[in-house]
Amino acid sequence: MYSEKVTIENKTGLHSRPAVMFVQTVGKFKSNVTITKGDKVAVAKSILNILSMAITCGTEITISAEGPDEELAVKELVKLVKSKFGEE
Repeated sequence: MYSEKVTIENKTGLHSRPAVMFVQTVGKFKSNVTITKGDKVAVAKSILNILSMAITCGTEITISAEGPDEELAVKELVKLVKSKFGEE
């Protein structure tokens, strides 16, 4: 398993449009990806799971992956988060 922590920096947080981008990016990889916020864990292939976490600006999350391309998956998702999902 590979994981990294990252802080959500876009003003609107992980709302529907960024969540769709996140799920689409997860879909490119074979590994199982999860997002952890505090004690909540969500399967990152489900937009409903991601939205139910109510991840707002300034929230630190942990992106974890387990599988054949786990490190690449996490690094790509962290890059997406750091880009503020192209919103700013």
